[in-house]
Amino acid sequence: MTLTTDTLALTYLVAAALFIFGLKGLTHPSSARSGNWYAIAGMVIAVVATLLNPEVKNYTWIVVGVLGGAIIGTTLALKIKMTAMPQLVALLHSFVGLCATLVAIGTYLTHARNGELSKVLMSEIFVGAFIGAITFTGSLMAFGKLQALLPSNPVVFRGQHLLNLAIALVMFGLGVDFVAHHHFVSLIALCLVAAVLGVTLILPIGGADMPVVISMLNSYSGWAAAATGFTLSNHLLIVTGALVGFSGAILSYIMSKAMNRSIISIVLGGFGGDTGGESVAASAAGKGVKTAAVEDAVFLMANASKVLVVPGYGMAVAQAQHALKEVMEILIEKGVEVKFAIHPVAGRMPGHMNVLLAEADVSYDHVFEMEEINPEFTTADVALVVGANDVTNPAAKTDKSSPIYGMPILEVARAKHILFVNRSMKPGYAGVDNLLFYQDNCSLVFGDAKEVCEKLAAELRSAA
Repeated sequence: MTLTTDTLALTYLVAAALFIFGLKGLTHPSSARSGNWYAIAGMVIAVVATLLNPEVKNYTWIVVGVLGGAIIGTTLALKIKMTAMPQLVALLHSFVGLCATLVAIGTYLTHARNGELSKVLMSEIFVGAFIGAITFTGSLMAFGKLQALLPSNPVVFRGQHLLNLAIALVMFGLGVDFVAHHHFVSLIALCLVAAVLGVTLILPIGGADMPVVISMLNSYSGWAAAATGFTLSNHLLIVTGALVGFSGAILSYIMSKAMNRSIISIVLGGFGGDTGGESVAASAAGKGVKTAAVEDAVFLMANASKVLVVPGYGMAVAQAQHALKEVMEILIEKGVEVKFAIHPVAGRMPGHMNVLLAEADVSYDHVFEMEEINPEFTTADVALVVGANDVTNPAAKTDKSSPIYGMPILEVARAKHILFVNRSMKPGYAGVDNLLFYQDNCSLVFGDAKEVCEKLAAELRSAA
């Protein structure tokens, strides 16, 4: 059975519409599940319609590819931890980039053999190859940083931007030669040079900025897919890639604004910077820190009228969201007002905390974004911070030498009491000491976030 050209176009239109509904659904936690189902339905329709395309003459390699991808995808999905989702996302982006590059090379070889090369096709192959190669190695670098295989600190050196500019010029020179003269060697060389550019663009970016990088690589993967759509003359792939590319770019812009970063700097891989000095942190550290036992924390929260909870990567690592939800429910039973404060880049990727809280069935009515909740910290009796280090660090507002300076933070420091649940005094992913620890109104509750939250829940319940 094969579809006619008109039927195929209509089917692709339906799939594209479902993708748009899917994106619309993903704009709010309450509609995220339905958005996912719309997208899944669209993808199923797209795959089936493509398989029934009359231009498909042989299913052997398609079946091999689908089975191989299904095995890899299923294995990753079963083994990956929720805390490692950002790494998985980065790795999947690298697959898209590698696929786009291989399709570009394969398309060239096929059309060269049939004598069907044209300037337009060469340009499409060039674009697909270089975006794909940058996405491939850039995503692998992001994966390496997130997986702690590479240093999370920015790796910067003198002349870094000039090197990137030189690499980009060489790459475009090879591209012009490829388009003009159809040299296969130029295609392979530009892929290799673009792969190097992917490394040099991501390497200087520090861990605190990694969520924006993940969003930006998502955009790159979309554009790589769209370029692949052009080389394969697949309209649905062009539309889908453009949707992913634009949505990723918009999200990156919003996040870069939220972090007070320049979107141009992100594209050029030039932000993060060196720490430049530790004088402020060192001075603060001289004051020492206060610690609190679980019983002390329970006393403060049980006698509070308002508690703001700030989840972070520490909660994700310990899988403490369920215990934290129990703490919330007990406090509400006691008449305490409880709200969750979410920083847009808390964790390792956009929406990381929202996903984890949704997994624990925390009501959306209790979850608030940074702009909404920041004014309320002054009225909070207790701010309970669970492993959210970088996004609560006052250094972002007061220490110009800090690599996170200028990044909007959750203004936890303004709460009456701060209870910070942390494993140790180690700095956050950005490698910056948290000045919050040394404030007079902050007490550190050391321990695994899940164990501490479970003890908090047990003590709060027994105190009823």
